[in-house]
Amino acid sequence: MKNSIPTHVGIIMDGNGRWATRRGLVRSAGHQAGYDRLKKTALYILHKGVKYLSIFAFSTENFKRSKEEVDFLMNLFCTGFGKEKDFFRENDVKVVFSGRDKPLSKKLMKIMDELEDYTKDCKAGILNICLNYGGQAEIVDASKKIALLVKEDKLNIEDITEETFYKYLYNDLPPIDLLIRTSGEIRISNFMLYSLSYAELVFTSTCFPDFDEKEFDACLEDYQNRNITKGSVK
Repeated sequence: MKNSIPTHVGIIMDGNGRWATRRGLVRSAGHQAGYDRLKKTALYILHKGVKYLSIFAFSTENFKRSKEEVDFLMNLFCTGFGKEKDFFRENDVKVVFSGRDKPLSKKLMKIMDELEDYTKDCKAGILNICLNYGGQAEIVDASKKIALLVKEDKLNIEDITEETFYKYLYNDLPPIDLLIRTSGEIRISNFMLYSLSYAELVFTSTCFPDFDEKEFDACLEDYQNRNITKGSVK
């Protein structure tokens, strides 16, 4: 495994609020710092040779947070995704989104669609932003999609295998090789459950706004030093 680069990395970007609280700041300052960190670290990871980077930006459960915090995050997404189109295309990064549409605003959905279209031909790597996302919901939605296609005689149920099931998820991406969770929590929190079947898990106490290139390299070294037997179906 030494010096091998994972094809697909997933990151649960945790700890923005704690990062801010420890500094006597409001939680929104932590979310802004986390967004700024994502831009830098995502480019580093993809330009290092990782082909796919999936990040947990906002879960379906996050809508239970205070209206003030949710509104700030939605505005941050609208502003950030809207003004960063050139940033991603100039760095040759293709952006896709995973998650449910409702209850996202029509404004945010339009901005997300525009960013996907604007970067669709980029080749340096794929940034999969999981927003209004839940791993169990993704499996349920994929199952409903399959059921409808079978009902309409557009799909033979016998053609569904562990490998072909990926095609019906929000995005057809390869399995995750390395999952990183920041901030010290040791759980996967309903993130990309189907794709994590054979992933190596690394947990770091560093909050995401401080998760820089050096921190990623430490996680990568941990991954590379493991004796891994690939069991992925794809």
